[in-house]
Amino acid sequence: MIDKTRETNMVKLVGKVASEKTFSHEIYGEGFYTVYLEVPRLSASVDMLPVTISERLIVNMDLSLGKYVIIEGQLRSYNRYIDNNNRLILTIFAKDIFIPDEEELKEAIRKPNEIFLDGYICKKPIYRTTPFGREITDILIAVNRAYNKSDYIPCIAWGRNARFCQNMIVGDHIKIWGRVQSREYQKKLPSGKVETRVAYEVSISKLEYIENDNNRLEACEVEG
Repeated sequence: MIDKTRETNMVKLVGKVASEKTFSHEIYGEGFYTVYLEVPRLSASVDMLPVTISERLIVNMDLSLGKYVIIEGQLRSYNRYIDNNNRLILTIFAKDIFIPDEEELKEAIRKPNEIFLDGYICKKPIYRTTPFGREITDILIAVNRAYNKSDYIPCIAWGRNARFCQNMIVGDHIKIWGRVQSREYQKKLPSGKVETRVAYEVSISKLEYIENDNNRLEACEVEG
């Protein structure tokens, strides 16, 4: 499990290339591409996750469909104006990518989806239960990065972590470990039509509460 705490946002994914790369944007002459990665879960299902990759990382690299790759980077967010609304868009920003050999893949695939975030609650947590009685709390975490920017990452806590998180307040400092997941949902449009969309979020497996400035609660650790 990712345990380096000097960084505030770290992701490691192992999966198969599931789409052709498409041009995303250019910054200071450096082109960036988007490719979708099929990342296995412990169950039979998979997560389809968008990855943003610099053209400089993939020079002469074979990213053909079905190719296994290992990606290390960060989960980043940005706002995009779509249908007269601002929408939060998430992507894994690749800092390194390589194609493993058979032995490397065999070892890496044991933990194909890991993320560590160190950030602050920036929206009142929402506690709810599923029709099957499972407890869930939705939280939004602001994670600082260079150049005075922040990424806003939606996260989901389960079970006793959900009960713990429901009492947090805006500004609380937490560290979380988990995985990045994709989830389809139905969105009703103003026209009355229903559109299927995909949300990306972090499913929390472990969290640590860091004592805040107001000393509201002593630091503690909760594992799911």
